[in-house]
Amino acid sequence: MKEKVQAVLDKVRPMLQADGGDVELVDVQDGIVTVRLQGACAGCPMSQMTLRNGIERTLKQAIPEVKAVEPADG
Repeated sequence: MKEKVQAVLDKVRPMLQADGGDVELVDVQDGIVTVRLQGACAGCPMSQMTLRNGIERTLKQAIPEVKAVEPADG
């Protein structure tokens, strides 16, 4: 499943990079995907919306087993 998640993140990545950010896959455990937002996304006040409405929605549509996307600590 981790490979499937990485493939979907690779499709989302260019949109984040266009705004000076990026996303790193940290872990996939029991349908919970943990990611770390990087670059401009890391400190952006809109990062939670990007995480929920962008990354999480895209992952859930592509991979029904995904239950949620959580930010990594730190």
